[in-house]
Amino acid sequence: MTETEAALRTLAGNVRAARTRAGLSLDEFSRRAQVSKGALVALEKAQGNPNFATLVRLADTLGVSVSALMEGPAQGRVRVVSADTVMPLWTGANGSTARLMLTTSGPAPTEVWRWELQPGDAYPSHPHQPGVTETVSVTAGRMTLVVDGAEHPVEAGQTATFNGDAPHTYRAAGTETCHLIMTVHLPPGPASTST
Repeated sequence: MTETEAALRTLAGNVRAARTRAGLSLDEFSRRAQVSKGALVALEKAQGNPNFATLVRLADTLGVSVSALMEGPAQGRVRVVSADTVMPLWTGANGSTARLMLTTSGPAPTEVWRWELQPGDAYPSHPHQPGVTETVSVTAGRMTLVVDGAEHPVEAGQTATFNGDAPHTYRAAGTETCHLIMTVHLPPGPASTST
């Protein structure tokens, strides 16, 4: 079995288990996540290949982190993850990447992401569930953070935070690669049932 097949099987099992824990039928899960029932059936059979935006919608609907859908069982008290061993969940037209490094455990998990934004690339994100907070720390280069239509320049050495329940975009600014660490702080408890 290839790494991709193993990862898809893990994803399938985790999505099915989280959906069952949430008490959602495939029809209701499809409606809330705005993903076709056929795509969900294929995913739960390890036959689908969802894109990053779909994974975020599934995780938001289930009230779990994206990495909770993708990770196998914990392998000890301390986890050390190298960026070169993590496949990008998003790749931009100019070679930008977003890697989900890990998610902390506990009642209010935090996702830790490593991004490289190449000049000319941008990632528009749909609003997350209420209670999600994001922070963006630029370590090199510059970016423009757009939240609910308002632009905010963020440069190397600066950190921005915002509520993730509004439309937001990460856009490279300038002519050099922007490197950033993003954290997504998830609210405790199950996902909101509002649509």
